[in-house]
Amino acid sequence: MEWLSWRTVCLSVLCAVLLLRPAAAIRFVIDREECFSHNVEYEGDTVHVSFVVIKAETPWHYSEEGVDLVVKDPNGAQVRDSRDKTSDKFEFIVQKRGVHRFCFTNKSPYHETIDFDVHVGHFSYFEQHAKDEHFAPLFEQIAKLDEALYNIQFEQHWLEAQTDRQAILNENMSRRAVHKALFESAALIAASVIQVYLLRRLFERKLGSSRV
Repeated sequence: MEWLSWRTVCLSVLCAVLLLRPAAAIRFVIDREECFSHNVEYEGDTVHVSFVVIKAETPWHYSEEGVDLVVKDPNGAQVRDSRDKTSDKFEFIVQKRGVHRFCFTNKSPYHETIDFDVHVGHFSYFEQHAKDEHFAPLFEQIAKLDEALYNIQFEQHWLEAQTDRQAILNENMSRRAVHKALFESAALIAASVIQVYLLRRLFERKLGSSRV
């Protein structure tokens, strides 16, 4: 009975930790520049960042120019940056707690759709207050399990965004290939019609000259 109650407490705490996990994942359309803010409450936390340029405004546009991402701390100092990339994933250690800004810059003349994910990893090392000496290590293991679970979710989100981007690129390339084939077929038919017309005119002139 005592083990059952401990198990219930652990599951409840794990669910609460998962619900309070500081994370943000969004998909947005950028014209020139977009900035987002995310609050980091503790120094020493690890911030995981990923983004993928999913698609462009027009299916005819394909470019590997990418976008720029600059991360700044609460004082405005640059922490990390990623330049001219269609996708990237990195992490950094927080040196100063507070609101961090993530600013994207689009160099393309077209609107771009970007999938953006931020996750803050934090381990709480619980002090020994309870009589049971295994209580604090238990909570520490729960926190590590939570971090491991979210890292899996973070990686899955990154892979899903990459898959979405590739699917859209493949669809656009197939569409362009079909349009190109139709255009070439139409041009070939038009050229054949013109050749037949010119040959008929040529034969008609020759026949007219021979009769005279």
